[in-house]
Amino acid sequence: MLDRLVEIEEKYTDLEKRIQDPNVYSDPAAYAKLAREQKELSKVVEAYRKYKTAQKTLEDACALMSDPDFKELAQEEYETACCDMERLEQEIKILLLPCDPHDSKNVIIEIRGGAGGEEAALFANSLYRMYSMYADSKRWKTEIANINETELGGIKEVSFIIVGDGAYSRLKYESGVHRVQRVPDTESSGRIHTSTVTVAVLPEMEEVDFEINPADLQIDTFRSSGAGGQHVNKTESAIRITHLPTGTVVECQDERSQHKNKARAMTILVSRLYEEEQRKQIEAHAAERKSQVGTGDRSERIRTYNFPQGRLTDHRIGLTLYKLEQVMNGDLDEVIDALIIADQTEKMKASGAE
Repeated sequence: MLDRLVEIEEKYTDLEKRIQDPNVYSDPAAYAKLAREQKELSKVVEAYRKYKTAQKTLEDACALMSDPDFKELAQEEYETACCDMERLEQEIKILLLPCDPHDSKNVIIEIRGGAGGEEAALFANSLYRMYSMYADSKRWKTEIANINETELGGIKEVSFIIVGDGAYSRLKYESGVHRVQRVPDTESSGRIHTSTVTVAVLPEMEEVDFEINPADLQIDTFRSSGAGGQHVNKTESAIRITHLPTGTVVECQDERSQHKNKARAMTILVSRLYEEEQRKQIEAHAAERKSQVGTGDRSERIRTYNFPQGRLTDHRIGLTLYKLEQVMNGDLDEVIDALIIADQTEKMKASGAE
């Protein structure tokens, strides 16, 4: 591991020198590429340099141990340096794990009401609000691509894009079945109902990332529609794209411009087809799938929201929190941080890095 860290630091130093070259600085594309490479290495290099500092402190403390006048101080510095080195070694092991190449991308989230009828649709709306508020807390931008609302304020399905650095890295663990247990407003006897909502999370891909034959596409236009007069216009600006070989259908009707709707629908289609291809590859490597906390399996029940008890339970990692109201208001970091740590731990076990 230390040999690899030396190589990474040398590469980082070389990138620093190249970025300062006036010729590179005057070329925005070249500068951006080098800056991106440097940023990817910066956390590892920073942790490694702290590790080397702690190592030097430990060596100096050892040298002072034999001097009675400094033995007590040296012992204290020795113990602190040992703790720092142990902590930094674990941090470095995590930083050296293979990165998900899509972590820096924007994210597409698709929410669909499942079992439970109108109550499922109302909870789908609650989840959409939760993710929107979480995005706001991170200063990310939320853009609706398509929404199908119910008369009672629920959502049958919604597709939206969250634009922000690292959005996918934080939200990729949300794919799966979300179960809600609560007393619906329409339930006069106070009986608790159980409903489900399906969430799919995709990294936003571009057409260059996944090639599609234009002959495989059927593109239709139609008028936007929605409950209560929302998202309705009188022109055929809404777009439906069907990928004929797979039968994948994407609709986009939130924008008033047909051109914008088409561009956004293509982005979602490419992302869906890419995800399906990745799913097939992951299933072909079952061992890799077992080492991932966020498998992306839409049929997997990942979480239960129990409103009468104010309890949230993530079944994948056995996490239970009694702060459901805060979570539903976008305070998701404690849940997501726990999922990231569990995922990293599993990957370290799989790679033998522990």
